[in-house]
Amino acid sequence: MGEGGVQFDSGCRRCERLAGFLDEVRQQHPGYHCRPVAPFGSAGHRLLVVGLAPGLHGANRTGRPFTGDHAGIILYRTLHAHGFASAAESVSADDRLSLIDCRITNAVKCLPPANKPLPAEVRQCNRYLAAEVLALPVGGVIIALGAIAHGAVVKAFGLKPAQAGFAHGAEHELPRRLRLLDSYHCSRYNTQTRRLSPAMFDRIFARARHLLPG
Repeated sequence: MGEGGVQFDSGCRRCERLAGFLDEVRQQHPGYHCRPVAPFGSAGHRLLVVGLAPGLHGANRTGRPFTGDHAGIILYRTLHAHGFASAAESVSADDRLSLIDCRITNAVKCLPPANKPLPAEVRQCNRYLAAEVLALPVGGVIIALGAIAHGAVVKAFGLKPAQAGFAHGAEHELPRRLRLLDSYHCSRYNTQTRRLSPAMFDRIFARARHLLPG
């Protein structure tokens, strides 16, 4: 296991490039959240879903992970189908949707330019993810959406990339009997090109539900 981490900081500006970019976006969209986006979900959760980073007009606008953009449509629909969310649609940070035995976070908490964080930014933000994985109970499950999220989870556990390679549908044993499930990210590009179909995505969460019987 890694050395642990620190709790989420809504005022974090440790990554100069990201902080400057958020300042620019705030000028263009003064009503947007434009700050680090906090994890969202229930206390005592056994499932942690890890995405890449907030989307420009999604979480960066609403302040809730995967809320307000295309990726969130399939994610919340799938979570609801498997009993991890109270509703199938996340509209805003103040709607009545709640997660059940589940929490959603991102490998990088701030919006990156072109949705592409630099490796140094992923490393800098890993302190927060390390704290989140430490909060999971023994036997919990992590779903990593995409290779960057997968790599961030592996780093949070102090493991080397070669110890757990990314592949859609791959499953990895982690310390404290935690399980890591890999999925392609549910981005617009992946779903529209059929790299990730709804059935493929559904099977990942069906496996998580099997490992975490309700």
